[in-house]
Amino acid sequence: MHLSQYKSARRQTGLSLTELMVALAIGSFLMIGAIQIYNQSREAFVINESIARVQETAQFAMDTIEADLRMASNWGRLSRGLNIEGRSFTGVANPTGIPSVPADCGQLWVLDLGLPVDGVNNGYGLACLPTAEAGTAQTQSDTITVRRASVAPVLPENGRLQIQSTRVQGQLFIDGAIPPNFRGPADPAFPATPTDPSATHNLLVNSYYVAQESELIPGAPTLRRKTLTMDAGASVIEDQEVAPGVENLQLQLGIDVDGDSTVDRYVNPDDPIYNPNAAVAGYVPGARVLTARVWMIVRGITPEYGVQDTNDYKPGDVDLGTLSDGFRRMQVSKTILLRNSRL
Repeated sequence: MHLSQYKSARRQTGLSLTELMVALAIGSFLMIGAIQIYNQSREAFVINESIARVQETAQFAMDTIEADLRMASNWGRLSRGLNIEGRSFTGVANPTGIPSVPADCGQLWVLDLGLPVDGVNNGYGLACLPTAEAGTAQTQSDTITVRRASVAPVLPENGRLQIQSTRVQGQLFIDGAIPPNFRGPADPAFPATPTDPSATHNLLVNSYYVAQESELIPGAPTLRRKTLTMDAGASVIEDQEVAPGVENLQLQLGIDVDGDSTVDRYVNPDDPIYNPNAAVAGYVPGARVLTARVWMIVRGITPEYGVQDTNDYKPGDVDLGTLSDGFRRMQVSKTILLRNSRL
């Protein structure tokens, strides 16, 4: 073999031990770096996903309550609940004897149209208890009750509580029997061009509260509501789950006490200042609810390793302190204008 060919073959026989160790070290460093980048990326994804889920829950829960509150005091063609015949008033839950009014939460809960927005401060307070699956209501959390009519006119429906209203008066009825002192599209005598026609709207009542146990996600608190609805052709009250993950709900109401359509003060729910049925001192004649401030604490479904939440949560009039238990939380709030409350 020629000498140059021998030297070339020698050079191609392989790597020395030193070269191999250097290659392994470089490769190991590259692999460690790639694994670290992957783990950091995955950790960031999990954190972002968790934050997004909490934000999504908060947005959905707030939108649900806001849609109800914004339309409180809407009674169809009328915006004054005190002008509706058949509503409850002090000491009389069902003055006109409307049949088949659900009494689970008390007939006052259904028919007290003089209070389009009401609630219980830091408690539950309804006569109808949460369902067994929901457990007990969350302590230090408010209950929000909204009464109103459906936005769009509807046809009379058997078994459903409805309101027939003009621009100046209204009346509750059930079983499709439009009150005789009103004329509407379902009445053959309804003129083609009435000066003040009436319209039929469904009565809607919802009470939002926080339960300690979700039916959908065991172990998680949840926003629920008692709602007036229909089942098997009759008006009933159902307990519905709205948004698992809501841990606390707070409400304050903006009150106009002098009739100038501006908020003069904020009060907690169940304050007598705005309650025309209040049997105790404190009611201001003509006081109206113009706005509602809503706070919510929303938490993740499961605890997360490494989460250190040092926030001091103070929604509404409560101080929940620092909740260092590994759950990711978010506090959200919104001030909502009641569209139908101004004079």
